Amino acid sequence: MNNTVKNIAVLGSTGSIGTQTLEVIGENPSLFRAYVLTAQTNADLLIAQALKFNPAYVVICDEQKYPLVKQALAHTAVKVLGGQQAIIDVVTDNAIHTVLTAMMGFAGLEPTIAAIKAGKDIALANKETLVVAGELITALAKKHHIKILPVDSEHSAIFQCLAGEEHNPIEKIILTASGGPFRGKTGEFLAGVTREAALKHPNWVMGAKITIDSASLMNKGLEVIEAKWLFGLEANQVEVIVHPQSIIHSMVQFTDGSIKAQMGLPDMKLPIQYALAYPNRLGNQFKRFSFTDYPNLTFEKPDIENFRNLAIAYHALNRGGNMPCIINAANEIAVAGFLNNELGFLAMSDVIEQCMSDIHFKQNPSLDDYLNTDKETRILAQNLIKQMPLKALTI
Repeated sequence: MNNTVKNIAVLGSTGSIGTQTLEVIGENPSLFRAYVLTAQTNADLLIAQALKFNPAYVVICDEQKYPLVKQALAHTAVKVLGGQQAIIDVVTDNAIHTVLTAMMGFAGLEPTIAAIKAGKDIALANKETLVVAGELITALAKKHHIKILPVDSEHSAIFQCLAGEEHNPIEKIILTASGGPFRGKTGEFLAGVTREAALKHPNWVMGAKITIDSASLMNKGLEVIEAKWLFGLEANQVEVIVHPQSIIHSMVQFTDGSIKAQMGLPDMKLPIQYALAYPNRLGNQFKRFSFTDYPNLTFEKPDIENFRNLAIAYHALNRGGNMPCIINAANEIAVAGFLNNELGFLAMSDVIEQCMSDIHFKQNPSLDDYLNTDKETRILAQNLIKQMPLKALTI
């Protein structure tokens, strides 16, 4: 194993994936260094992380908080930068080996593009980057000879199952879904759920946005689109199955009918560690899975009638062009509306579908087209939310 320390840029270091990434780095100081840390608004945690890990750079996107961070770190050698453009600039630093993109949503796109062009390997926790611009990102990765290493537990599972199988055709992949907190519930029930109920995921500890996406099955829909680009598949080669125990993280079926599965307890630190250390596996003290603790592993079809977002994502994938960009932007605004108690749970799908209908479709979008589509969709979605009556929340 190469013992050279890898310099890691952690984009979104104060979020759920970012903080767990720093735990992995902290547990392996001879292998990894947190070279860049970035945050959107959480200046206090960013400062604490910088004091602990002593990175070369920190970036606070909220420029109003730049003076606070700058002053707090003035006695250190850490260089403090502010604004979104600073993230795009800093990821090109020659000393960086891998950029872990854990920024939330569309904001991760341009920094990822800059990092790829600078020849950095990407540990991808920001699925929206491939959802929005998968064709562009994968072409750039091939051109610049860099690796995209998936951090999502499902895509990491597929990636691990494919190790040593590079020349064997895939018949299909099977993405597992927990089903979220409302698995088996009726549309009538879903119409009245509250943000508090939706934020109680049965198996995973995640940020608010991805937790709501999991509850609505949009997270699985976005993962379907991400998988298409990561593994070079068609939509009909990506199957979703509900697996409430979240022990099998995903599976690959090959052309001979054989299926490989990657299993383990729900813990994001494992796929994070695998991406950072790839192609090596590192020892750790993570809790181990025991079959005797889980004597029954169950599977069922997803309910796309009551959880329309999964069907919406498949439609966007089949349509292609800027349609996945439209559903991603509309969903980000719809989720924010739900979390702010401005929109009902089922109405999130209504907003997304209306945006798909009204925003101009482009079959072969450029980066500027993606940026414009994202902006226009967000404006439309916000206006739609203002026009929608909020149904009484009863649960």
